Amino acid sequence: MMKRWISVVKHRWWLCGIPMMLVLVTSLVAAQRGAWWQNRGLETGRNGVPDWEIDADFERDVFTFVRIKYESIGGRGRGGGGWRTDYRDSDLNFSLRLQQLTSLKVNPEPIVLELTDDRLFDYPFIYIIEPGALYFNEAEVKALRRYCLNGGFLMVDDFWGEYQYENLRQQLARVFPERAPFEVPLSHEIFQCVYPLKEKPQVPAINAAQRMQNGQVITWQETWDGSDTRTPHYRAITDDKDRIMVFICHNTDLGDGWEREGEDPWYFEEFSVKKAYPMGINIVTYAMTH
Repeated sequence: MMKRWISVVKHRWWLCGIPMMLVLVTSLVAAQRGAWWQNRGLETGRNGVPDWEIDADFERDVFTFVRIKYESIGGRGRGGGGWRTDYRDSDLNFSLRLQQLTSLKVNPEPIVLELTDDRLFDYPFIYIIEPGALYFNEAEVKALRRYCLNGGFLMVDDFWGEYQYENLRQQLARVFPERAPFEVPLSHEIFQCVYPLKEKPQVPAINAAQRMQNGQVITWQETWDGSDTRTPHYRAITDDKDRIMVFICHNTDLGDGWEREGEDPWYFEEFSVKKAYPMGINIVTYAMTH
């Protein structure tokens, strides 16, 4: 199922192609200007995010955003990490933008799964957020290893500082004891495949972003452990064919750029339009074509 799904989507993705890059960039800016949902406060289950229909004949061939529910160290709850962070506006908004700005057919309803759920292998892309206190049990370790080595793609997002990174590194070392994360160069296709990025984007949480009087934009966040978070890191774990199967977005918060797109005009233009959506679309494009 996994290989068949990727094959179908790969064909659709490349209908966009490199010649469409500038069109997509222009469309992104234009579409996002109208993203302040007027009915955002209504209790509709979608918090005002528009819905759309999918073709019943291709119900299993659409892209579905899958968020992974995990246990935090010390038991359920946030405690330095939390699978619920930015849920569910982030997932809804990102799914909408994929549907609008690419040729990918997207499920309007993102879902939440645990790594041990039998349905995991129906979805080639999964997302983990705030892994600073994440803990995998043994069954999850085995499930995630099998998932990734069978063609699945894991994106990890929104954590800051060395302490939180070290926790994630230790957990991934249990999944892949023979493979270590490495820094992905800006020249790698994951940064260039749809939107050609000139720098590795750093997206701060909306309450941490600042525009100084001298024009400097603060994009990093303070951490309780005193770590320097000024530099965003994008690291990867690859399989034997050099395919990225785990992509780690550290010292950045792409999810907040998706979730908070309609809350502040400056944040929206500076971070959602220029950084969070282009990077997210590049990641999904890579994941669905490799």
